[in-house]
Amino acid sequence: MPPAPELISPRSARVSAARRLARRNFRGKERLFLAEGPQAVREAAGHRAADGTSTLVELFATLEAAERHADIVGEARTAGARVHLASDDVIADISTTVTPQGLVGVCRFLDTPFEDILEARPRLVAVLAHVRDPGNAGTVLRCADAAGAEAVVLTDASVDLYNPKAVRASVGSHFHLPVAVGVPVEEAVAGLKGAGVRVLAADGTGDDDLDDELDKGTMGGPTAWVFGNEAWGLPEETRALADAVVRVPLHGKAESLNLATAAAVCLYASARAQRASGGCRSVTPG
Repeated sequence: MPPAPELISPRSARVSAARRLARRNFRGKERLFLAEGPQAVREAAGHRAADGTSTLVELFATLEAAERHADIVGEARTAGARVHLASDDVIADISTTVTPQGLVGVCRFLDTPFEDILEARPRLVAVLAHVRDPGNAGTVLRCADAAGAEAVVLTDASVDLYNPKAVRASVGSHFHLPVAVGVPVEEAVAGLKGAGVRVLAADGTGDDDLDDELDKGTMGGPTAWVFGNEAWGLPEETRALADAVVRVPLHGKAESLNLATAAAVCLYASARAQRASGGCRSVTPG
């Protein structure tokens, strides 16, 4: 017979401590957050802070998940994380998803001081200003990671980076690139400009067209994109801080693009321009 789970009751002190991390005030107090599912837990197990400290502190796993993902459990143990075999009820109690995948990790906060990001002289940065939906925040973080951005900045008016929905939506990208949190948008823009980064505000009513920016060959240098609220975009005072306010052209009949889609288009446009010799220009005859 297989061994009985180590944590039988959801009332266990360890389970209670993990369950409380679903709430922002407890996450902030403990500087810990939850990562669920094999992809996020694998990334957490392999991640180390600058001082070599392991990001993954604890791992809760059902017997089935521990057997199916024995490599991840092994990585967690190698990282020094406490591994607990748990009943399905325990995992369901900790998890914030409707259908838990059997693995829940407790991780240390990952945020990076904004000054460290500036010192690294980034070439591509995503700034989330006034982004309130955690799913969108996590998806933009994932897009920035995929496009090769060196950093993401969440302003003090944006959602919590460690909201469980944001962590799930990033699919492990939380562990891939530096993220600064709680930075006032004015400070973020001024700091990036001071580091030689051109700041573009993405807005559907912008005066400048993304295609035109690409055709002019002006996007090959260090660039930061500022993305706004899902419903009402960027306030005028934030738009005024940017070097240019750029809209993604809509060639069809769609009324608009959602935040994550627009962010992906903008970030990949910059990524292409920065990787192209002499900038990215249209190949369509004029």
